[in-house]
Amino acid sequence: MRVLIVENEIYLAQSISSKLSEQGFSCEIAASIQDATQDGEYDIVLLSTNINGQEFLPVIEKYKDKIIILLVSYISQDTVSEPLQKGANDYILKPFMIEELIRKIKHFIEHEKLQQENRAYKEYVRHTFKDFQPQDISIKEQFPLFIKTNYQKFADYYAFSLSELLQEPFHFYSLADKRAINRLKSEKNSQLLYITDFQTLKKSERAHFLEIIKDKRAIVSTTDNIEEEIPYKILELRSDNKVFDRNDILTIDEYVKYIIINYQNKFPDTVLSKKLGISRKSLWEKRKKYEIFKKK
Repeated sequence: MRVLIVENEIYLAQSISSKLSEQGFSCEIAASIQDATQDGEYDIVLLSTNINGQEFLPVIEKYKDKIIILLVSYISQDTVSEPLQKGANDYILKPFMIEELIRKIKHFIEHEKLQQENRAYKEYVRHTFKDFQPQDISIKEQFPLFIKTNYQKFADYYAFSLSELLQEPFHFYSLADKRAINRLKSEKNSQLLYITDFQTLKKSERAHFLEIIKDKRAIVSTTDNIEEEIPYKILELRSDNKVFDRNDILTIDEYVKYIIINYQNKFPDTVLSKKLGISRKSLWEKRKKYEIFKKK
């Protein structure tokens, strides 16, 4: 990563540069604000707030989307409070140990990495559920809550939406993992949980599981019919499309109809008919039979 050291105490700047270079960073030194605001791309800026009385806020404005750590000789509104409000991330008081500065830098690198990962995961979740219709979700939902569905993504969508509504992340467990039940025992009752694959539990395991979650804020999903008595609220979310129904088997006609509707705009008729094992004429006849119209 590239580091810009804005410091007119040359010995200090060189000392910081030497130590950071040993850690694998690529460093450049700017002895003035004018030098610091020249064209250049940096990931981290170490900014002295005492450079011969020069105004340093333009550096913060230029690199406000990067990691900025202030190197301050004393703490005041001008040297710390205002720069932090303008976009600096943290400060360190001179004189300081270089090791402490490196610790701060690594902390913010890790923080930025987690922020980027979090943004990527959120964007992926939004993309995954972009075609889902909003459900009536209550912030006062009673727990534990069971979701019975014929399409797992319906339950996933509900859990993610409730988590976002509550502004509270959940801990995820799949009961297909044999270690899940023991791990659930150690979860705090206040922690929001999302638990899938209830249908994979043996009947002898289900009573024990229900006892474990009785006081927990758990959302539990299943894609099978619930045969036993569940002492908790059950919410049923179903898709009318049989393709998603794990408790039913499609007829050949239903399968062919689904494939034509969902893939006719992705493949030309020659490819689609070949994948279905029928002729183009048969494909045309089935469109007519099912009253399916292809967009031109």
